[in-house]
Amino acid sequence: MSSRNQVNLAKFSAMLRTKRGERGLRAIAEEIGGVSASTLSRIEQGNVPDLETFARICKWLGVAPNEFMADTKGSKAGTETASGENTPEMIETHLRADRVLPLETINALSEMIRVAYRAANEGKLGKTKK
Repeated sequence: MSSRNQVNLAKFSAMLRTKRGERGLRAIAEEIGGVSASTLSRIEQGNVPDLETFARICKWLGVAPNEFMADTKGSKAGTETASGENTPEMIETHLRADRVLPLETINALSEMIRVAYRAANEGKLGKTKK
């Protein structure tokens, strides 16, 4: 992996927690297969999984692994925070970490935010005042 790409572990663990919902870690580990409940717990706490576990969980989530890759050099201007994070992705990560919002709501809000940022980057929302 190049120094430009990093795995967004916050987003990965938030998506895992969101899909798991109220179900126990043991049940999810059995559903995924080849992953222990303790490994899932560590991942939900932000620890790095091994590549095989990462791939298994991505498959279970129904998400391509590159969904969690953050290109730290190639983001559009104006969408990164001071720490280099992509703002829409950071917002989505926070939404996914929320245990109250339904998954459908999180997905809809995330898409609305991405659309708004895309429109702003394309100059379709007008000038912002600073």
